[in-house]
Amino acid sequence: MTDALGNFVRFELLPGNRYDTIGVAPLIKGVTFKALLADKAFDANWIVEEMDDRGTKVVISQRPKRKQPREIDEEMYKWRHLVENAFAKIKEFKGIAMRAEKTDRNFAAMLNLCMAVVNWR
Repeated sequence: MTDALGNFVRFELLPGNRYDTIGVAPLIKGVTFKALLADKAFDANWIVEEMDDRGTKVVISQRPKRKQPREIDEEMYKWRHLVENAFAKIKEFKGIAMRAEKTDRNFAAMLNLCMAVVNWR
């Protein structure tokens, strides 16, 4: 998760064989925000419904087969590149890009360290 400026806020480490959407609930728990910007992978009904319940603006590119398409703010969606850039910055670290750490604890520690360095720059 990043803030509006593309700075890292938090992350949820997931197993490699699961959908990314399972990490959303623990990631957003206890966090308030005005808009959720995400790509098609996060176009799940339960995510959209929870954001509507919270009063959060949903800016997610939709899957083509969505039965009830939603309007998205095209200008705000352009800001999603900040999230993509943040991930590109941590992938500059070879150990993260190659997933070189053997344990989840060590990989999470490396992610925290890399995120701190990126946010510090």
